Amino acid sequence: MAEPVLEIRDLRKSFGALRATDGVNLELMKGEIHALIGPNGAGKSTLIHQISGSIRPDSGTIRFLGRDMAGADMAARARAGLGRSFQISSLAPEFSSLRNVMLAVQARQGSSFRFVRPVAADKSLTVPAMAVLERVGLAARARVPAAELSHGERRQLEIAIALALGSKAFLFDEPMAGMGPEGSKTLTRFLDELRHEAPILLVEHDMDAVFALADRISVLVYGRIIATGTVDQIRNDPGVRRAYLGEMA
Repeated sequence: MAEPVLEIRDLRKSFGALRATDGVNLELMKGEIHALIGPNGAGKSTLIHQISGSIRPDSGTIRFLGRDMAGADMAARARAGLGRSFQISSLAPEFSSLRNVMLAVQARQGSSFRFVRPVAADKSLTVPAMAVLERVGLAARARVPAAELSHGERRQLEIAIALALGSKAFLFDEPMAGMGPEGSKTLTRFLDELRHEAPILLVEHDMDAVFALADRISVLVYGRIIATGTVDQIRNDPGVRRAYLGEMA
């Protein structure tokens, strides 16, 4: 059996009396989209923060590509290939879309910052950055500052940055948030193709997108995963419907 790209075992995190992550076990396999769903306050974003390294778990293990991530900070995990887009945008707002992606290309190359010379002349950065912007549909907005992009465009730019870093797995925290129906459809198609490049752990409230994309779904309620299965298994699980899906019917 193939080894998981990302493997989480008995992960626990409490904030005082609140148990935000309660013995979570989860795997992400090559080529799959594994969706993590649950009601508001279930602990989904807290779990993603622990995987990405911005929050340290109290106990448990996170293994990525066979490597124990204990002690690795966010930057080290990103360098290892764990790419993330954020629920709250974390772009450099004063920089153009192109410059934001160029910084990611530069980080991947391991080169020092070279913006003392005109960036447009540095084709080792501009060419791959433009190629990534083309992939996510932002080439026409390359020169626009991130602060002037729409909400949906900023989400596309975050995905472009994760791609430019050469990520080997993606953590996407509500990428559809704030998007209209057409934007969600476009991003759904893109993520469906992206899984073949690197697997995706997807936190998402848009259930149409989840059911269209997910190979497996894990349902998180009060910090615990109450079920993991295929779309049909989760749709038909009575416990899941009572805890989560039923409230959306």
